[in-house]
Amino acid sequence: MRFGVLGSTLMWSADGEQVNVGGPRVRTLLTLLLLDAGQIVPTERLIDGLYGEDPPANATNALQAQVSRLRRVLPGEIELHPSGYRLAVNWVDIDAHVFARLAADGRHALAGGDHTRTAKLLREALQLWRGPALSDAPLADAEAARLEELRLTATEDLFEAELSAGDNPALVAELRQLIARNPLRERPRSLLMRALYAAGRQAEALEVFEEARTLLADELGTDPSPELTETHMAVLRSEAGPKTRRRALPAQLTSFVGRAEERDYVAALLGTSRLVTLLGPGGAGKTRLAVEAAGTLDGEICFVDLAALAEDDLVAHAVVAALGLRDAGMFSAAATGDIVDRLTTALADRPVLLLVDNCEHVIADIALLVHELLAACPRLRVLATSREALGITGETIHPVSRLTPDAARKLFADRAMAVRRDFVMDAAVVDRICAGLDGLPLAIELAAARLRTLSLADIAARLDDRFQLLSRGDRTKAQRHQTLHAVVDWSWDLLSPDEQAVARRLTVFTGGASLAAAERVCALPDTIDLLADLVDKSLIEVADGRYRMLDTIRAFCAGHLVDSGEEDTVRDAHLAYFVELVQTAEPHLRGSEQLGWIALLNTEHANILAALRRAVQTAPLTALLLAGELASYWYLRGLRAEVAPIATELLAKIGTTPPDGLSEEYVLCVLIAAIVHGAETPWLLPHMAAARTVVFAQTATPRLPAVVVLWALTAGPLDWPDDRPIESFFDDSGWLQSLRHFSTGWNGLFTGDVSTARAGFEQALVGYRAVGDRWGMSNAVDALAMLAHWRGEFDEALRLTDEAISLTAELEGIEDLADLTCRRADRRLHSGDLAGAQADYARAETLARRTGIPETIANAQRGLADIARLQGRRDDSRRLYELALAGSRADTVGASGVRTAVLVGLAHLASGDPARVRELHAQVRATAQGLHLVAADVAEGLASLSVLEGDGTQAALMLGAAVVVRGTEVVGDTEVARTIAAARDLIGDDFDAAYRRGLSLSRPEALSLAGI
Repeated sequence: MRFGVLGSTLMWSADGEQVNVGGPRVRTLLTLLLLDAGQIVPTERLIDGLYGEDPPANATNALQAQVSRLRRVLPGEIELHPSGYRLAVNWVDIDAHVFARLAADGRHALAGGDHTRTAKLLREALQLWRGPALSDAPLADAEAARLEELRLTATEDLFEAELSAGDNPALVAELRQLIARNPLRERPRSLLMRALYAAGRQAEALEVFEEARTLLADELGTDPSPELTETHMAVLRSEAGPKTRRRALPAQLTSFVGRAEERDYVAALLGTSRLVTLLGPGGAGKTRLAVEAAGTLDGEICFVDLAALAEDDLVAHAVVAALGLRDAGMFSAAATGDIVDRLTTALADRPVLLLVDNCEHVIADIALLVHELLAACPRLRVLATSREALGITGETIHPVSRLTPDAARKLFADRAMAVRRDFVMDAAVVDRICAGLDGLPLAIELAAARLRTLSLADIAARLDDRFQLLSRGDRTKAQRHQTLHAVVDWSWDLLSPDEQAVARRLTVFTGGASLAAAERVCALPDTIDLLADLVDKSLIEVADGRYRMLDTIRAFCAGHLVDSGEEDTVRDAHLAYFVELVQTAEPHLRGSEQLGWIALLNTEHANILAALRRAVQTAPLTALLLAGELASYWYLRGLRAEVAPIATELLAKIGTTPPDGLSEEYVLCVLIAAIVHGAETPWLLPHMAAARTVVFAQTATPRLPAVVVLWALTAGPLDWPDDRPIESFFDDSGWLQSLRHFSTGWNGLFTGDVSTARAGFEQALVGYRAVGDRWGMSNAVDALAMLAHWRGEFDEALRLTDEAISLTAELEGIEDLADLTCRRADRRLHSGDLAGAQADYARAETLARRTGIPETIANAQRGLADIARLQGRRDDSRRLYELALAGSRADTVGASGVRTAVLVGLAHLASGDPARVRELHAQVRATAQGLHLVAADVAEGLASLSVLEGDGTQAALMLGAAVVVRGTEVVGDTEVARTIAAARDLIGDDFDAAYRRGLSLSRPEALSLAGI
């Protein structure tokens, strides 16, 4: 049978035929029983729900009469108990419970940014509604109001998913209808503002806010919420694009029972405290409570699981990964600065909730990091779970206590019905079991899972035996730990030998295991069936095709792995599996399948690192093999700083003699260390020398092409021997040939040969498109966009830049997206499109702040300052230049380039102060030392400063030198055009002669004139 209460109360048979329930009182009774299906509903509650404040004199008999009528249509389903009645049906057959589960799953999917899944779940949930909830139970108004609130929230969640996915053209009209029905609700107005902004209707979006502000003031005497105000500011700043909440909260496979009030209390604590720690022993339900509490909150949520970290791991890397950041971009050599500084920059003005789970084994490190982040990031909140407090000033501790007897009974019943649809509650026995289990949720779930093969009485008897054993010792010490250990131990003893083998062997996995990995490492013929049995017994859980153990159970089973004497064998199998996986993946990282393989390696990242760390200690040559095969992945994922310590330790074990057959792997290990530490670091010099010998002795195409890329980024272009053609280093497979053409393009840029550069980039793009490598295509397209800009083909330059942005977005290179967006802004600025440039600079600054890259933030601020200066907003311009100057202090080429441009801008603002202009001119020359990549831009900037100093001849000479350095004139560039016009105003026809003298300079002379 199926039942519906989301509207009038209905019932359908197994073949879908509607069954006549009966009169109004019977329908009300059925509704009340359905709300607590599977549970005993007290007689008093049923009478109140049927008759309210005016029950008949013989209310109990009247209730019995209604029950008798209901039994005629539901024979055998209604049970009489001493305290009330129980409807023996499963929640999956009742629309209200199905709706609540789908709505919760939809909210979790929305929190993780999976908008397609969110929309699917919520549409399915909302289609269950046929009218007002519980319309046949008018006295159950509190429960009806709760369901209606869930319905409204689900509707809003659906609209948010559709807004982010852009797949509902009628969204604006539907949101207006929702607001008309709920005028004081603010979230629909925020969504409408964002929808209008996305449709290019910014003015209407601002009107929505003004209407809300007026209405709230008139009706409630209050101001708009911070969330609605934030949306208003985002529209004003042109930043109101679709919002996503980073990192999905872990998907929950079971219903949340018994702690709704505690969940709401924890959520409320986060409104008054910026650090809340849920404290309790293993199995107490800390993680589940934290996830459920976080799931009720709006805004960005980041889940950080520390369970997989070793004690010596840097917890900051786990937070960086959870936020979706990298320690470097895909198109740059070095890491982007201190990782904690990056985190504070990324979170400085961002309203984020960090849910940091399993803190106890890295408590000192996580406490230090959380303290630094909370001090530097005023809008950050942290919800932690741990077995001990973090010990930070301002920490609010919430002990996660045992479930109440009523909640424990409900949890047991819920899990029992999941394994046995015919489960019949015996409240006394269940209460005794739950009391003996100390109300620990994990222990209760493990016990309930055994109902598949044992009766309720059997479970109670067997657990009584365990508790008697416990009572012989001192149960006052770590009582809950002993209780949980006893229950897990009992569950373990009930496993078959093969089930025990799979359970203990599965503990070598970190972050879960795929079926293929589990079958290979557990090495039993029927592993898949054994895994299913362990899932049924709640010892492992499966989600999205991956098998995981709760940390408490994993620790218990890991002890049995050690005792079994097979730990080394199993860990060796784990290592062998992931070496093979990485070797299979490596060539696919440069082709059309790279996204899928990157995603797979991302999923297995924790397992791969665990295997690598063990190999460094036990099998250094295998570790070297694995590190070399991973180099391309690490580079594409921007994980250089994370793995550099591993490379450093490995080099110390191997020495400076590359092992036979692993010379390329050795070189890559050296380059990984050098990218982070610097190639000139004293301890690395012998390794760099050995690596150089290997590279220059190479007579065949490298097996691992990452050698070529990382060498160029770390040690510079290969200084190839004259007696050996460079072609011998490249095969005809496509990817390496494309890389060669790309290198030729950059060599053309470095030598001022623009035609060679263009040909090289175009050939590289053809090759990269043929193999489907997005990294290569993005690099080539971006370079061609720069050349199109120089030719004055701004539409083409913007089209190519947009393509580069799209390709980079597929690779999730947010750091690189910020840089590319800044370059698009530059191209718009130089074409004279100030409005478009301003929008792009603002977008680039937002992206850069979210990723914590000071150089890119500074560059975007420099661009915004340029626009303010050109618009005559001198105070705004000066403020932005000063911010950019303060943010570009890093000792990198990128930061120096930004500082040079900022100093030029400040000189323009100081045009009425000759001494200040000269001072800034000198600073530009000092800063420009070594900036070969932007030498022409520096020369043009110096030309504009010469104009400010009244030296038109020097300006013309410098402009000519810029052409020599770049290899071509720039066409249609408004900045250069302004400098040319100003110089001509100063010296008239003499400009052409001075300009020709600049053009006659050799490239070294032109660079020298620019001070580079």
